[in-house]
Amino acid sequence: MRRRYTARMSRVSRFVEVPGGRIYAVDEGSGPPILLVHAAIVDLDAWDLVVPPLLRAGYRVLRYDMRGFGRTETADVEFNPRADLVAVLHAFGVRQVAAVGNSRGGQIVLEAAIEHPDRLAAVMTIGAAPGGFVGGVTPQEEALYEAAERLEDAVPRDPDALAEMMVRLWADGPGQPPTRLPAAIREFVRERARRQFLPGYVSGRIRHLEPQACDRLAELRCPVLAFCGGLDSSHEVNAARFVGENAPNAKSVIWPDVAHLPGVEAPERLAELIVDFVSPLQPWS
Repeated sequence: MRRRYTARMSRVSRFVEVPGGRIYAVDEGSGPPILLVHAAIVDLDAWDLVVPPLLRAGYRVLRYDMRGFGRTETADVEFNPRADLVAVLHAFGVRQVAAVGNSRGGQIVLEAAIEHPDRLAAVMTIGAAPGGFVGGVTPQEEALYEAAERLEDAVPRDPDALAEMMVRLWADGPGQPPTRLPAAIREFVRERARRQFLPGYVSGRIRHLEPQACDRLAELRCPVLAFCGGLDSSHEVNAARFVGENAPNAKSVIWPDVAHLPGVEAPERLAELIVDFVSPLQPWS
């Protein structure tokens, strides 16, 4: 990493009131703020091993549980996830942030940069596609997705089988052996994925950006890094390349040896990439 500071290792957690719910958020450290938004299969704990090196590098780190995940609470209402992001920034007195988002979290931070360009100093997406992007999948991946759909459509649904399928798709990577990752990582993802398939699960209804982000990349004003693991699905790899080629001031990076959740399987490397991306920027707050 290029910058080393002694960070104030403070930690503040609170609930942020939003229409139809309240969002659980955590604020740590001091310095230029970085916001981490998790994938829609885990919760903010997925960043636990990414945060310490960012704090040591001199950054303030915020993260929150999206609706339907972790400790956040929501009614079954339509909501704007970009507005939720801005509500978190406002609650912690943050004017502008460098945002890093994984999967759905990456889509949210990219689209927030379009809808609220003054609030995002930089955006890094991880295994994420802008709304409306269609990038294609391999026949093997298509078979896995169809199997997942059959499990989701089954009556009654089997939470354990669905959670294992999510681990195969998004932790292992499509077609990768279950021995690729340590058992503890697979169990971490499985436990969090399973919650989405239990009776009574509520996540709200997302109000998507219109017109869709895929057709609005030219509106992005901030630097963008579109990152993806080479073991992720073809759709996500193609999306990273598409954003890197079509957004202004953007580039893509593909690591061949990680899948959809690099913050869980390669946290130190990911933190270094984040710092390398944001460190040339002027301080923001």
